[in-house]
Amino acid sequence: MPCRYPPGELTGIPPASGPSSPRSSWRWWALAVIALAQLMIMLDATIVNIALPSAQADLGFSDNDRQWVVTAYALTFGSLLLIGGRIADLFGRKETFLAGVIGFAAASALGGAAGNFEVLVLARALQCISGALLAPAALSLLTTIFTDVKERGRAFSIFGAVAGAGGALGNLLGGVLTEYLNWRWTLYINLAFAAVVFLGGLLLIERQPRATQRAKLDVPGAVLVTLGLFGLVYGFSNAESRGWGSPASWGLLVGGLALLALFAYWQSTTARPLLPLRILLDRDRGASQIAILVATGGMYAVALFLAYYMQQTLGYTPVEAGLAFLPIPVALVVASGLAVGVLMPRVGPKIVIPLGMALLAVGMVWFTRLELDSTYIGGLLPPLLVLGLGLGLVYAPAIDLATYRVQEEDSGVASAAVNTTQQIGGSLGIAVLNTLAATAASSCLSGRQATPEVLAEAALHGYSTAYWWAAGLAAVGLVVTFLLYRPGVREKSPDAAKTVAM
Repeated sequence: MPCRYPPGELTGIPPASGPSSPRSSWRWWALAVIALAQLMIMLDATIVNIALPSAQADLGFSDNDRQWVVTAYALTFGSLLLIGGRIADLFGRKETFLAGVIGFAAASALGGAAGNFEVLVLARALQCISGALLAPAALSLLTTIFTDVKERGRAFSIFGAVAGAGGALGNLLGGVLTEYLNWRWTLYINLAFAAVVFLGGLLLIERQPRATQRAKLDVPGAVLVTLGLFGLVYGFSNAESRGWGSPASWGLLVGGLALLALFAYWQSTTARPLLPLRILLDRDRGASQIAILVATGGMYAVALFLAYYMQQTLGYTPVEAGLAFLPIPVALVVASGLAVGVLMPRVGPKIVIPLGMALLAVGMVWFTRLELDSTYIGGLLPPLLVLGLGLGLVYAPAIDLATYRVQEEDSGVASAAVNTTQQIGGSLGIAVLNTLAATAASSCLSGRQATPEVLAEAALHGYSTAYWWAAGLAAVGLVVTFLLYRPGVREKSPDAAKTVAM
């Protein structure tokens, strides 16, 4: 089958990263460092969730304030990722990567030692400022280090599995640390990760070429996208607590969408855009961003509901709830290897990723059958495995294609776009589906006496409603990705290889 991509779109290979490079074996050690950095970031998105009740009891903050421990992370991270990606392009990917690791470790230490609620929220926000430097730099390093098609496939299979499994593993690690140590160790644990990542990055990752010396940061674009994403995520977060009718909800949503529309217009007119629209307008890259958005939004929301269901309805301990999620990362790793190593070279993304979406939808619908007394083996385990398989078929190939054949000077911001999509997808998925679940639960309680049995039944009804909506979202993702992805498989023709070598 002929190559469907013009050779001119291919990215140049740095001199020390080709398949025949004497340092080629070191690339896999660099991958281990980059994957560990991504794991640290993804773990931190969920590891604190199970620890929140203990942190709240220790620091004495209210239920209304509790959401800010999570929201501060999502707001800051999602809003600043594109800026972090462009900084990596302009000032050096390795330098940005190492600076992000140091900042992340320092912010984690501050949060672990927090003596009050305000310091804890500040630490979470500082974590995300550093994460907004670290995450896009990590993915752009991976993009520029692995340019050979076969090696790139294996590398992104590993990276995609880590990215998809990090959230589920965060629940497990958070439960273990909270139950056997205390909630502060869900933050202190990052110091160990950061030490290994920093030393590995310093020794194993080669310095990458920067963008042209004349390039400058698009300040107006940075302001527009930061405020737009902030308004969007904050608006959905307010909808969870204040309702959709509140001006603090819809006003921020409208304002955020308007600013993002203005940002898109500005990117099409400015000479040095923060996010060149050519990155997103490619059909495969656009479809991949949609796939990542849908998969992450559904996964994060469902994981949150299942954590509450396991602990509040079934009576699981934090460790038992964390262990219960393990089938997701196990199935995800298996499916990622199958997707990238077997299916993608044979049938391409037009079949693989919609198939993953179909499995996500099936898993979500299966969760609607859970009852107040469901067993783990007969009730939870089958849909957890299906969900993990679906995520594996989506994540690794979608992350690969979202950065595939991006111009080298744009690799940082293209990588940041992937991380932004993941973070915004998770934030919006939690906010929207949690609002729908809360509305359904309130409707179920209306006119009934709030006994423990009725409350449990109402909560289960709310979760089921959210699962149905998540299944519908996955079905939409299936249709959209099937229509957008180009048919066939990715190949690199001999002429393309010559173009790369030049």
